Amino acid sequence: MSETPPLLDMIGALVSTPSISSADPALDQGNRAVIDLLAGWLEDTGFRVEIMPLPGSPAKANLIATLGSGPGGLVLSGHTDTVPYDEGRWQYDAIGMTEAHQRLYGLGTADMKAFMALAIEACRDLRDTGLHAPVTILATADEETSMSGAKALVEHDRPHARYAVIGEPTGLKPVRMHKGIMMESIHLQGHSGHSSDPSLGSNALEAMHRVIGALLDWRSELQARNVNALFAVPVPTLNLGHIHGGDNPNRICAACELQLDLRPLPGMHIDELRAELHHRTRRALADSDIGIRFEPLFDGIPAMETPADAAIVRLAERLTGHTPGAVAFGTEAPYLSRLGMETVVLGPGNIEQAHRPDEYLALERLDPTVNLLKKFIKSVCIDTAPLL
Repeated sequence: MSETPPLLDMIGALVSTPSISSADPALDQGNRAVIDLLAGWLEDTGFRVEIMPLPGSPAKANLIATLGSGPGGLVLSGHTDTVPYDEGRWQYDAIGMTEAHQRLYGLGTADMKAFMALAIEACRDLRDTGLHAPVTILATADEETSMSGAKALVEHDRPHARYAVIGEPTGLKPVRMHKGIMMESIHLQGHSGHSSDPSLGSNALEAMHRVIGALLDWRSELQARNVNALFAVPVPTLNLGHIHGGDNPNRICAACELQLDLRPLPGMHIDELRAELHHRTRRALADSDIGIRFEPLFDGIPAMETPADAAIVRLAERLTGHTPGAVAFGTEAPYLSRLGMETVVLGPGNIEQAHRPDEYLALERLDPTVNLLKKFIKSVCIDTAPLL
């Protein structure tokens, strides 16, 4: 008999174990304590467990736990890190699950520690002797920042499976497409001088005005050429999110920085977009003496699309009764796709609760999620007939 704790105890333990990932080193934490919790429960459930430390980050690791053997199979995947939180804005304990109003409150309940416990619960009574294909539970690090956990999986070419379900918050409605994301910083270097005579310097802020005009023209071109009506915002977006330049109104601005966020549709490639961004910026300032430097704020997440006729997509539609859709937020799905898995995103939380104070997961979502995951496992790993 498994010694794995009851479901609510597992969720509570995961939420109560801090694992914030942040670009700010002062806030960044490891996830190893969460991984160790999962590893112990999965070993109790009969899984073969492998912990994959991230290079150069001993406090961070991925976990690959497998029940059964052979080719194919199903991966149930989630990330173990959370975003930082605003302590003064929570009514409930962020690092400590609270049950109230038919909800579970706490950091990671919706996004997405609770899914890991639900996946284990769905496998509680499985035996590998009843599986014709393996079921794997995958837990990753740093999804909220660098995707370093998912990238390490690709580098190690593991795990191997035919299908994957990622339990990000989708309200139990399957998703087969999401936009990508890239963030870039443009640094312009001019020359300072007294503001009474513009010829004494080169104004980087005015140069950035020209760059912004060029980028907004490019945005219009991108949105005219790329439209996907399945998305709530059916075009790629380019947001100019932060600008800073100069130090005093009576000095010619010597330096200016612009930070932007670009979210491409499936079929648009980040490397090509970054190259075009650089080209458009340089062309806008070709007749000037302004220096230009580009800085990727992070490598970016590719857009994801699993074909509508893929077996896992059709299975997800049959099991949920919902046509698989599209979302604007990014996930680790592109990396699992690179490992050869047909992937859908499907989890019990709602994105409206993620990354905000008093994050919660409704209790009414627990049993339907467990039952749904059991049906996925049965269809992929137990039934010997073709998936559909």
